[in-house]
Amino acid sequence: MNCTLHVAWDDRLAGYDFGAGHPMAPARVQLTIELARAFGLFSMPGVSVEPPEAATDVDLEAVHLQRYIAAVRHASDPEHAAGPEPDESQPGELGAAFGLGTEDNPVFARMHDASALVAGATLAAARAVWTGAAQHGASIAGGLHHAMSGSASGFCVYNDPAIAISWLLRAGATRVAYVDMDVHHGDGVQAAFYDDPRVLTISLHEHPETLWPGTGWPSETGGPGAAGTAANVALPAGTGDAGWLRAFDAVVPALLRAFAPEILVSQHGCDTHWLDPMANLRLSIDAQRVAHASIHRLAHEVTGGRWLLTGGGGYEPLQVVARTWTHLLAEAAGCPIDPRVLIPPAWREYAARHTGQEAPETMTDGAEPRFTRFETGFNPSDPVDRAIFATRAAVFPEHGLLPEP
Repeated sequence: MNCTLHVAWDDRLAGYDFGAGHPMAPARVQLTIELARAFGLFSMPGVSVEPPEAATDVDLEAVHLQRYIAAVRHASDPEHAAGPEPDESQPGELGAAFGLGTEDNPVFARMHDASALVAGATLAAARAVWTGAAQHGASIAGGLHHAMSGSASGFCVYNDPAIAISWLLRAGATRVAYVDMDVHHGDGVQAAFYDDPRVLTISLHEHPETLWPGTGWPSETGGPGAAGTAANVALPAGTGDAGWLRAFDAVVPALLRAFAPEILVSQHGCDTHWLDPMANLRLSIDAQRVAHASIHRLAHEVTGGRWLLTGGGGYEPLQVVARTWTHLLAEAAGCPIDPRVLIPPAWREYAARHTGQEAPETMTDGAEPRFTRFETGFNPSDPVDRAIFATRAAVFPEHGLLPEP
């Protein structure tokens, strides 16, 4: 597939750093970018890499409250923040009022600047796609889908996918689809557009009974006037390649075709992997690679190729994040990497120096992900099939689709 790809990247994006020992380590994106470079992805025809500008307050305020943005500024750089300090950001009140200064979201120096730059990267990728500068736009440092309008949440300060979607709507988009493949529910993006019929949000995630944030039930289908524009596939803990891919195939293509978006936004959190320390799904890199390719095909089929892709969660940087997101970038560039190929020795040496661990040798887990389509038959004793049917029954009729397999 011949594709053009705009990659929004600057080494300053590694400044989004909650500190030593925090799972959201900058090494996740640094290792990815270096592995993509080692494979020559950024020198391929049609691929451009450009440093983004930080999102402005106007951009941020499309999703976030002014007092929250002010609190982020004051918490992270109190000596240089403009304007009066918000009452809610007094010492000891940050966690309760704005979700800042918590174990998940500790305050770090220049946090506002770093977070606004992540949002700016996703905005730059969105602009490149919407204006036709590139078919696809990538913001690997982005995908911070938990941040709410007035609070940080789940390692996320500013909700860059929601900010980009808001910009697309202001730029003239009338239908935007968002597909979230992180193991955690895409709660912040869903909340931002729950009452907006112009935005379809689809999230495949571990069941809220077993994983934070405890939302993303099939019954969450959109607010008044927007029924059917939120779809949640809540998968049981332990779901592996075959079940996850069966669920994706049973829900995502049909909804995207029915909704007919003008642009597709996807979040590729890779904490669905069996090595991830923070969740309980059991996917391989090989299944994640299949999902990347499926989203890419759907973008060309449904939106004429307009595709904005982001990173997201994923907390095993060396074995998982770098490899699967490099597959994602290669897929978006139209040059998929053979999973059996040997990883360039220079990157393996770089990774070993920076992590102190032995780097993987190939781009595969050795899995051969296969699945049977839901349409071949519904098994009511299978918890994955029950999850699929619950979502289809809740959402499909709103789009003129039948829930039955």
